[in-house]
Amino acid sequence: MIDLHTHLIPGVDDGSPTLENSLRVLERLRQEGVTEVACTPHLDASRAAVAPIMEYRTLLVELQQGAPPGMRLHPGFEIMLDRPGCDLTLAGLTIGSSKAVLVEFPRVPLTPDSTDELMRLRASGVIPVIAHPERYSGITIDKLHIWRDFGVIVQGDALMLLQAGSKAEFSRRMLAEGVVDILASDNHGDRRSLGVVRLWLREVGGERQGRILTEINPARVLADEMMERVPPLREHVGIWQRLKSLFSRPSPDDT
Repeated sequence: MIDLHTHLIPGVDDGSPTLENSLRVLERLRQEGVTEVACTPHLDASRAAVAPIMEYRTLLVELQQGAPPGMRLHPGFEIMLDRPGCDLTLAGLTIGSSKAVLVEFPRVPLTPDSTDELMRLRASGVIPVIAHPERYSGITIDKLHIWRDFGVIVQGDALMLLQAGSKAEFSRRMLAEGVVDILASDNHGDRRSLGVVRLWLREVGGERQGRILTEINPARVLADEMMERVPPLREHVGIWQRLKSLFSRPSPDDT
């Protein structure tokens, strides 16, 4: 599996606080079958021109040196679109060596400008990967269809699929409607991972979807290739309720 959204560069944001903690998390992820991880610390778009790219790359090299054998780490950022019109084509902002930039919106109701900004970014030559859209007030399935039609990649929050509440319900609806391209953990140096969600997908008849969401399409993001279509998954509520009782899991922060 490939996890394209984590906060494991130690001590730079609200993610993992220490190198030792990050290495423990990477070891657990490797045991669960994760072989590649993008480390994407928070960055405001308004500060993109002065992003601490080299400082973070140095920390990433140190993290890679202690990572489990066979695990590959990729640089990147999770960029908050705090101001429209910022240049995100600058070198060092993308995930790995791809053209993909992981972006998020502020936690305020979405406006028509959100679509305009994503269209502007796509026209600039980068490929926006929209992080955890199920968290945004005002998000709709129709809006996700519009975004994907002009080349936005939709990254769902993996563990939100196993939660309760309106955001979780919308997350599962996204899966049912086939508007999710990849899943990621948004790990902040904690227990969040893709492994338990792959198990859930397998149990509800979504083995093929799980492979596309956590293996095939993340690899295509890194290679600047077209996303493979993820078949809609009509999950069985009874099975979900049974599985929910089996797992002890954290509630993902809205970070």
